Amino acid sequence: METRKLKIRDLTMRDGQQSLFATRMSQATIDRLLPYYENAGFYIMEVWGGAVPDSVMRYLDESPWNRLRKASEAMKGKSLLSALSRGRNLFGYVPYPDSVLEGFYKEAIKNGLNVMRIFDALNDIDNVKESIRLINQLGGIADGAVCYTVDPKDETPQPTGFGARLKSLFGGGPSAPEKIFTDEYFVEKAKAMEALGAKIITLKDMAGLVNPLRAASIISRLKAEIKVDIDFHTHCTPGYGLASSVMAMLHGVDILDTNIWWFGGGSAAPALELIYIFANRMGIEVDVNMEAVGKIRNELLNARKDLAEFDLVKEMPIEFDPLTDRIPDNISAQFDKAIACAKANDEEGLLSACHAIEEYFGFPKPNELVKNAEVPGGMYSNMVAQLKALQASDLLDDAMHLIPKVRRDAGLVPLVTPTSQIVGSQAVSLAMDRKKGNPDYSNASNQFISLIKGEYGHTPVAIDPAFREKITGSAQEHPYDVSAYKKPENPVLEDLGGVPLAANEEEYLLLELLPSVANGFLRRRRTEEFNAKNALKQAEAQKKEAATPSQPQEPITGEVLSAPMGGRIIQVNVKPGQKVKAGEILLVYEAMKMENDVAAEKDVVIKRIFVKPDDVVGTEAPLIEFAD
Repeated sequence: METRKLKIRDLTMRDGQQSLFATRMSQATIDRLLPYYENAGFYIMEVWGGAVPDSVMRYLDESPWNRLRKASEAMKGKSLLSALSRGRNLFGYVPYPDSVLEGFYKEAIKNGLNVMRIFDALNDIDNVKESIRLINQLGGIADGAVCYTVDPKDETPQPTGFGARLKSLFGGGPSAPEKIFTDEYFVEKAKAMEALGAKIITLKDMAGLVNPLRAASIISRLKAEIKVDIDFHTHCTPGYGLASSVMAMLHGVDILDTNIWWFGGGSAAPALELIYIFANRMGIEVDVNMEAVGKIRNELLNARKDLAEFDLVKEMPIEFDPLTDRIPDNISAQFDKAIACAKANDEEGLLSACHAIEEYFGFPKPNELVKNAEVPGGMYSNMVAQLKALQASDLLDDAMHLIPKVRRDAGLVPLVTPTSQIVGSQAVSLAMDRKKGNPDYSNASNQFISLIKGEYGHTPVAIDPAFREKITGSAQEHPYDVSAYKKPENPVLEDLGGVPLAANEEEYLLLELLPSVANGFLRRRRTEEFNAKNALKQAEAQKKEAATPSQPQEPITGEVLSAPMGGRIIQVNVKPGQKVKAGEILLVYEAMKMENDVAAEKDVVIKRIFVKPDDVVGTEAPLIEFAD
């Protein structure tokens, strides 16, 4: 029987560093990593998209296009390069017209991109279909990502004791809201993307909320009903990531997203090295050159140390090489226990074993608050920061309990950027409203109003028209209108030699996508070019002057006025041939922080002047020659 192969998408240089180090990895660091990546054999390397275009310009003053080009040049086509796109929103936060999507995708593919992973925060197929079409048309590989989310926890009080027995016998009483995010929901979204032309389907678990049994059921359904490769993407924040990845492997996932050791675990995806050990014991071949991975791992340790000030975890795993290092017997037994529990659908045992493994190797413990609240870690931290700024930190529990209400009112939106921030912020405002005795939604944010209007797309559940009218003033849905999009100006910079701000198409695309950040970034590039051009002109002038044969200097034959002390010439009041009376001011110069007038001591005729304003002269330097 042929050994099953597991393909790996390495996230280290994009999602890994974004999840753990706020996307602060410099091009210089990436340049050191790329030679080791060339022969690592990753099926896909995620190197672009997400926060990269914004962050590398904003914080590192580097070109996003250069980052993509250099990765493509280094890999020589040996691994597919991928990026993450928010569909109609690209890498920004507003909907863009087809012309902008096409321009960006065309330029990205031209510069070496192979795979574009396309998702929408609302799982609105209308928001991804044009991106899928364009990527395929332009020669790329469209990867359709279905965003995983969960139904809000039911907060309806349920009867207990005798009341519960009555309900079981006769029914009635309050019923739990209908479940929306069923396996069927995710499979149907995946089928729709496959029908549009997606060549890969990703179950994208951005918050790490897919527990192992749910991973088993969804992956099994996807494998049974989808013909293209299935990719599983998760994070380890609430403690499910490693265990759910093992379950996905057991149920036939084709591609697994991982990070290399020092960039794995915590709020990032699982570490490849742990997946490799599990795969070996499950009879699955990880289709990667692990010796080459070891070389990358060694360089990544230095990279992590360089990024220490941005480290969100500040908890380093121990050093480990799965090819050479021995695993203690008690930990080795945990790997075997985890696999046995996975096969038996024993979720509790599987999680217990995986947590013991992660604890031994020094990966962060599960974030219980995020796990229990079922919200992304970034959403939670944003709410904490917002309440702290409002001096209302005591309302955190209230705001967290209001998230399910806000989600239901807003059409049960998935919690992923930007909807997670919109819902979290509105839950905070709702808690503040209630504390002040104000009606709910007395303060609706502009983003929440846009969401309720319909400007972000179709929500999973239709929004109540009465609620829409309350929030927006109209019961009618108002979708976004990309026809109103105005292309940004490309101003001419007169102060920098009359050149345009964006010098070419790729730079203008940055202006279209991220105008405020790109404006400063591009102005700095034009300033550098302007200064370099001027420096070259000066160097050429000096070279020309040095090469020009000097004219023989006419000998001084007349009486000379010399500088009484060193200084700077401020003003020259006379000209050659001029007759001057005794006492007239010939010139003014500055010395010892004082202005000094130099007057004629007698009637004279000016023959030659050796200086001009702003010249710096030394003591006894000749200033003026008088005629005989």
